[in-house]
Amino acid sequence: MQSKTIALIPLRGGSKSIPKKNIKLIADKPLCAWVLEAAVQAKAIDKVIVSTDCPEIKSVVSMLNLGVTILDRPPELATDEASTESVMLHVMQQLMFNILVTIQATSPLLEAQHLDTALERFKEHDLDSMLSAVRIKRFFWNDDATPINYNPLHRPRRQDFRGILMENGAFYITRRAILERDQCRLGGKVGIYTMPETTAVEIDELNDWVMVEQLLRQQRR
Repeated sequence: MQSKTIALIPLRGGSKSIPKKNIKLIADKPLCAWVLEAAVQAKAIDKVIVSTDCPEIKSVVSMLNLGVTILDRPPELATDEASTESVMLHVMQQLMFNILVTIQATSPLLEAQHLDTALERFKEHDLDSMLSAVRIKRFFWNDDATPINYNPLHRPRRQDFRGILMENGAFYITRRAILERDQCRLGGKVGIYTMPETTAVEIDELNDWVMVEQLLRQQRR
């Protein structure tokens, strides 16, 4: 039976800022385990795929016993310059699907309910692609000292301010037809799924790691 909706978690071996980041323990689990568990638990996802170039990551993922499928990633798609889209296109060549959910391991606060609700809205509104975001109620400016998202003459109160949506990088949903046509994760009729403000942090540096670990421990209580 063809899997209609599959989740892709790209797990590259190389990480300069935090060595072995994807399998480093955070709140007592490998970093990648948090999003893998969310994807596996999501009822709207038929199959979960890990794309990796690293034997150690393959071993760790296998030992989690989550029933995910591991695809070997070619070395040229595991460089610092390789794009996420190149990995998505490689997966598209290997597997049949209608909808691809690309999930970043650096967003471990992602939960199965986020994915299920997002996919429900994606289908309900007949979208072609979707990104996850958080609403930021901060005032932004350009380098030339012009305001981006508010009028200083009418500075709004926080409770009256809509703010601005910022990609949090947790996940992207893409129809196969859009990926084939545009070779991009976003295209066609785009939707936005808004997540809690705590999910704004992506783990790129050690300071991010400490902050997210505290949030994960709080989330488990």
